[in-house]
Amino acid sequence: TLISVVSAARPKIADYPFTTLQPHLGVVSVDGREFVLADIPGLIEGASDGKGLGHEFLRHVERSRVLVLLLDPSALQPVSAAEQLEILIRELTRYSADLTRRPRLVVMNKIDLPEGREAPATLDVSPFAISAVTGEGIPTLLHAIADEIDKASQVGEDREGYVLHRPIGPGFTVRRVEGVWIVDGRDAERAVAFHDLTIPEAADLAAKRLKRLGVDDALRDAGAKSGDDVRIGDLVFEFGDE
Repeated sequence: TLISVVSAARPKIADYPFTTLQPHLGVVSVDGREFVLADIPGLIEGASDGKGLGHEFLRHVERSRVLVLLLDPSALQPVSAAEQLEILIRELTRYSADLTRRPRLVVMNKIDLPEGREAPATLDVSPFAISAVTGEGIPTLLHAIADEIDKASQVGEDREGYVLHRPIGPGFTVRRVEGVWIVDGRDAERAVAFHDLTIPEAADLAAKRLKRLGVDDALRDAGAKSGDDVRIGDLVFEFGDE
């Protein structure tokens, strides 16, 4: 429910504990900063060995700059919040050592419930305490996420699945090289760099951002036709002249 509270995303919730049906994306705006929040189905024990859809879900996690580990302390859960955290960290570590170095925030949801108020004291870390129902603690959490994303962007690690932001200035330029349209520019690269474009919602969002920047019009004015190849950073796609 968190992603539906902080964005326009409306994920379907499964009828079994601790998970949504599939990854969902939502755009979150905080003080003029914008980021995409990916709601990843809850990882079960054994996910790193492929149990359930573990590997598929963990591949989505790998594309994230910052991890938010959301815990549910309600009595309906089969394990405690502390055990949930242990399982999440263990499965992330077993799947990829890089994920253990990724910035992460621990969040305790449902503090509107009695067990939610008590659960933070059972952890070895101090979690962000929130309620997706009442909204308590959510503004503080979103600011913290945005701050961590800013820090991760400044580090400039060239990880697999990421596009390196090169200091080439704002705006963009369009040129054609051997039949391929090349769009150079920090703003254009940012519009597509942090999305898993195999997810339809992400592809639609990237297209809207590029259109808002004027990339579509610039390509059209330069002579690009529907079906032409366009490259932005490491991304290559077909131009759709609509």
